[in-house]
Amino acid sequence: MPPSFMFDVSKIDLTQVMISKEEICEVNPQRYEMQQMDAVVWYDVKKYFALGRKDITENEFWIRGHIPDRPLMPGVMMIEAAAQLSSVIMKKVYNFQGFMGFAGIGYAKFRKPVEVGQQLYILAQITKFHPRKYTCLAQGMVNGDMVFETELSGLRV
Repeated sequence: MPPSFMFDVSKIDLTQVMISKEEICEVNPQRYEMQQMDAVVWYDVKKYFALGRKDITENEFWIRGHIPDRPLMPGVMMIEAAAQLSSVIMKKVYNFQGFMGFAGIGYAKFRKPVEVGQQLYILAQITKFHPRKYTCLAQGMVNGDMVFETELSGLRV
């Protein structure tokens, strides 16, 4: 049985956008195929929570080769989406300056596939931050089901 979600998503309006894709581009340098965050739907400054969204479209670069005839989002791309969300939150909400690079993965567990046409919601909580480094817990959700969980860290480069 998967663990509980870190916060109650049912109380959040999933149609809202607190940080747009354009605003994400102001702080995250990833572009084209590597841009993995479409919106930040919600965040709570005091609890260090955030909820981001990645729309899985038929234009994803991995579709052609990551399981022909049944394209599945690679787990590494799910973690990349979580890392990009954490970077946006650290820079846009907590005013970290400079490029935040991916520093590590504490653990990762994948529970269900993510397919074309779905919306992947990333739940995140910044659990530690110092002037140069932070740690984030993240969970992926599709249609109310947990699809992955991870711990990652970022580092000012």
